[in-house]
Amino acid sequence: MTMTHPGLPDFWGLVIIGFILLGVLWTLFSPAPIKIRTSVLSLASIPVIGTGMRNLVANRWLLLSLKFVMVGFFLLIIFAGLFGTPIPERNIATVLTWNLWWSGLVFSIFFLGSAWCAVCPWDALAQWLVRRKLWRRAEPNNSLNIKVPRWLANVWPALLMFIALTWLELGVGITVNPYATAAVSLLMVVLATASLAIFQRKAFCRYFCPVGRTVGFYSQLAPIELRPIDNDTCASCKTLDCYHGNEEVEPCPTWLVMGRLKQNSYCTSCGNCTQSCPHENIAWRFRPPSVEALHSARPHWDESWFMIGLLALTGFHGVTMMPFWETWMSQFAQLTGDSGRLLPSFTIGLLACIAVIAAIYSILIEVTRKITGTDLEYKRLFSTFAFVALPLAFSYHMAHNLNHLIRESVGISAVFSNPLGVDTVPLSMMEKHERHLTMWISQDALFTIQAGLMIFGFWIALQVIRHRGLSVIAINNKLAGVKLLPMLTFAIGITSFHLWLLMQPMIMRM
Repeated sequence: MTMTHPGLPDFWGLVIIGFILLGVLWTLFSPAPIKIRTSVLSLASIPVIGTGMRNLVANRWLLLSLKFVMVGFFLLIIFAGLFGTPIPERNIATVLTWNLWWSGLVFSIFFLGSAWCAVCPWDALAQWLVRRKLWRRAEPNNSLNIKVPRWLANVWPALLMFIALTWLELGVGITVNPYATAAVSLLMVVLATASLAIFQRKAFCRYFCPVGRTVGFYSQLAPIELRPIDNDTCASCKTLDCYHGNEEVEPCPTWLVMGRLKQNSYCTSCGNCTQSCPHENIAWRFRPPSVEALHSARPHWDESWFMIGLLALTGFHGVTMMPFWETWMSQFAQLTGDSGRLLPSFTIGLLACIAVIAAIYSILIEVTRKITGTDLEYKRLFSTFAFVALPLAFSYHMAHNLNHLIRESVGISAVFSNPLGVDTVPLSMMEKHERHLTMWISQDALFTIQAGLMIFGFWIALQVIRHRGLSVIAINNKLAGVKLLPMLTFAIGITSFHLWLLMQPMIMRM
């Protein structure tokens, strides 16, 4: 018997639908925005705690300690996956990786931006293995320092790896296989280490890592950023230690100059700039959420496809956890003659999902181009509006993951007390039912948060459409909102699909 989580109640579905209708009417008939109001609050400028924050961001020992903790957990996952019980719900490798880390990572992005990348165990181990230094700059740096080939210097590799990771996660089923979880985790370390040993700086973090690029793009919506305290100080800086590093601190791993930084996409929050800046001019600051997606982030062709792919894959995750998914796959397998583990059928379904979302978006972009009469070339228009995919994907990703995090992480203390699952047996149906009823927060609170996330995502998507639309329509055009109807249709369709998924019962991961 398969355990399922209850879907979002009809009441909340009606509330979200009502908000969608009001939001669309407002977008169609309200004046187009002339400019975006932005305000920031640097933590370093706050009285009393400002000095402490300056010292904290430049403290290499705190960051190093956190890396040790994460590497410790990572090595525990590897050991438990290779030598522990194959029962997924009793092995800390699968529980910690998929129920806690993978489910909670998206929420950490909203509150902490790209902070995860700063303590990533894959990068930490690669750094220590290649550089052979815990934190000091290594000279020579034990790398071939080959420039990344032009055909690799983009996020296409990260998108392909993200698709492959999804295939392994949902198709092969590594989420319920501790050994496979450990093997894939080790593979990521090998790839990060090989990249660091071959290419300049950290090409894996910037171009190849599917998790890092997901974190980077989602962090464009985060209300926090690492930026200069005083822009004039950066403008007059001659040494650019934030980019080049100094005698003790490595250069920026992803080729960023802090004084010119406009978006979080490639910042790994590694602390190199804060530690090397001779003026102590870099600190965390608060900002309006989604300001980058509205206007700051520059549209690029490869990045736009990653955002569209991210949107498609988040929805695909939800579909595969519906009770009817296996029935669909079995019926499709009969048509195609797939009599094995249904992996070919799953692969076709995965690629079809990506192709359908991409095709719908591509067609609507062409319709937008015709309606607006813009002079922008198709690729530019495609990239400009691709940012609408971010809030739609991010909000559903958080709402979906909240089920795993709140409902399936109960009882994790038992796994920590016996991480290898020695002498354990699979959870009984009674134990699963008990976990199903015992949640970290009440079910009503869970539904409220999920509904709030869907409303938040759609609202930000509307803002992206309106503000990005300024580049293709006249500001004083009374029909500006109507000309954006194709993009509004896309946002409505995706949000409605995500809402339908949330209202269905969802199969428990393990």
